[in-house]
Amino acid sequence: MYAIIRTGGKQAKVREGDIIEVERLKDASDTVSFVPLLVVDANGKAVSDRGALAAASVTAEVLGESKGEKVDIFKYKNKSGYSRRMGHRQVHTRLRITGIAVGKPKSTRKKAAAPAAAQPAEPAEAEE
Repeated sequence: MYAIIRTGGKQAKVREGDIIEVERLKDASDTVSFVPLLVVDANGKAVSDRGALAAASVTAEVLGESKGEKVDIFKYKNKSGYSRRMGHRQVHTRLRITGIAVGKPKSTRKKAAAPAAAQPAEPAEAEE
């Protein structure tokens, strides 16, 4: 069974037991849960219904934070003496996927209101 989750503006395909690195989660405690975008079970059946996915969850254990590779930024303009160097290292959070749970779908149909019992209108009595 695998699921596709969204975090940090990116999507990741995860299975139970996978260790993934995502962009830093600031308020991450010991465990984190995600609402998946798609769940595919062991039989190959895909679940993409919003009602079913609202009840589904992917839980992960936070392993720690680390810095990614350094990205070198070099700007240069010819014949003007302009050059500039910068660098950036993105902070990542390491997660271990501990479980993928698929719940029962919530019904999206509303129950039809019972029609009011049709009562015959009483004729207005005319006073003379």
